[in-house]
Amino acid sequence: MSRIPVSKRGIRSVERNASLARYTQRFLELRREFEQIEYFCKGTVLKRMMKCGKARCACASDPTKRHGPYFELTYKANGKTINVKLSPEAAPLYKAAAQQYRRLKTLLNRLDKLSKTILHHQAKLAESKREN
Repeated sequence: MSRIPVSKRGIRSVERNASLARYTQRFLELRREFEQIEYFCKGTVLKRMMKCGKARCACASDPTKRHGPYFELTYKANGKTINVKLSPEAAPLYKAAAQQYRRLKTLLNRLDKLSKTILHHQAKLAESKREN
């Protein structure tokens, strides 16, 4: 039985093609996840219990008797912290939107890293084709 000689360069090229195919498949899977992203917004929803400032009010001495809850959306814009008061009905909507924003950022970071890996492999394949 005769063996077909295969150079190390040829083996590496096949391995790169297989890796590139796996990375590309994962990239397409992650990209499909964008379709599941719903409305999003940057920020954090806070639930606050406040003192009113009146000396005779129970909230001044007892933390369990503070007024509220009051809801706020807090985020940074142009280097400044922005606080937006929210109604109790709006708070869960904004909280879900803030979670979607974090999910979007995570997904985008994964795609960025994967895209750089794919570009690196594509560059190596292009170099090996040029050498052949």
